[in-house]
Amino acid sequence: MRVAFLYNRAAEDPAQFAEDDDPSRSPVVAALKWLGHEVTPVACTLDLAQVRNRLEEVKPEVTFNRVESLGGSDAMAAAIPMLLDTTCIPYTGCHTAAIVATASKLSAKERLIRCGLPTPEWVEADFGLRIADCGLSNAIPNPQFAIGNPQFILKSVFEHASFEMDDTAVVGPAAPDEIAELVRKRTKLTGKPFFAERFVDGREFNLSLLGEKPQVLPPAVIDFSAFPTGKPRIVGYGAKWNDASFEFRNTPRHFDFPTSDAPLIRWLKDLAVECWRLFGLRGYARIDFRVDSAGQPWILEINTNPCIAPTSGFAAALEQGGLSYDDGIQRIIEAALPLRTYPSIAKRRPLAAN
Repeated sequence: MRVAFLYNRAAEDPAQFAEDDDPSRSPVVAALKWLGHEVTPVACTLDLAQVRNRLEEVKPEVTFNRVESLGGSDAMAAAIPMLLDTTCIPYTGCHTAAIVATASKLSAKERLIRCGLPTPEWVEADFGLRIADCGLSNAIPNPQFAIGNPQFILKSVFEHASFEMDDTAVVGPAAPDEIAELVRKRTKLTGKPFFAERFVDGREFNLSLLGEKPQVLPPAVIDFSAFPTGKPRIVGYGAKWNDASFEFRNTPRHFDFPTSDAPLIRWLKDLAVECWRLFGLRGYARIDFRVDSAGQPWILEINTNPCIAPTSGFAAALEQGGLSYDDGIQRIIEAALPLRTYPSIAKRRPLAAN
C-alpha cells in the first residue's frame, strides 16, 4: 500500500524537538516498510499548498500523520488533518474535530466538566478559579479546598510534551489571585498562554487506546519512589526528553498492580473509554490521570497524537498487551481504512486478539 508519512521538522516545534524529524531514522517508517508498505515521507509546514501539491504527486492510498507541531505551536498541527479532509485521503489517528477539541487543554477540561467527568480545578489569568463542581456523581469532594489553598501546577494551554514544565511549575499553596499572577508571569516569560491546574499529589497513570472499539491497552503507573522528599512528583520536560537527567532515570513505568487495585483499574479503563467516545477519538490515543489519596481519579490530558516511539509508554503498553511494535503500527493503519481496503501483506505476522 502507498503510504505518505507526514511529519514536521524540529524547527516547527515550540521546543525545537520533533519525534520523527528524520524519516530515514524513524521507527514508524521502518515498521511500515517491514510490513510491506511503500513509504514516501512528506515534510509539513504551514505552507499547506506545498503539502497538498506533494500529496498530489505521491498519490497515497493512506497517510500516516505524525505531525505534532507547525509554525512553532502544537495547536497548529490540526491544519494537516483539515487539509487531508479536503483531499479525501484517509489518514491515521484522530479526526480533525478531535484534534481541535483537545488542542486547548482548557477547552478539553470544559467539555469534561460539562459531561460530568472528573478533572482538577484550575486558574486562568483572566477568569480566576474554575472549580469542577458541575455535579460530578463519581467524584469525591476535595478536602484541600475545604481546609485551605492547594498547590497548583503551571501548564501551557496549547503545547504538550511537558513544555516548560519543571519543578518550578509546581507553585503554592496560595490563593487563586496569587496563582493567577504566577500564570501571567509564566505567560509573559514564554510568550505562550499558560494556566494553573490544581496539583494532585498522587499516583500518575497513563492509559493507551488502540483501534476502533477501542482496545484499552494495559495501564501504566509512574514510579516516583526514588524522588527525594519535597521534590514534586511530576513527569516534566526533563523526565521525557533529557536522558541525562535525574528525572529521566527515575520515572520508570510499571504495569503490575496488586489485587486491591482492580476496582481502580476498571474505573480508569471506563473513564478512558468515556473520553474516547466524548471526544470522538480514533486509531490511537493516550489519556493521562492522577489518582489522589482518597482514590479519586482525575483526568489530566487527552493526547490525540501521543508519542509512539519504541521507547514510549504507548509502545510499552503494546508489548504488555501482547502486540509487537509492528503489529501496533499496522493496527493504526487499519483503523484509518474501510474494512474492504485492508492490505494483504505476506510478511505480516498474525495480530494478537483484542
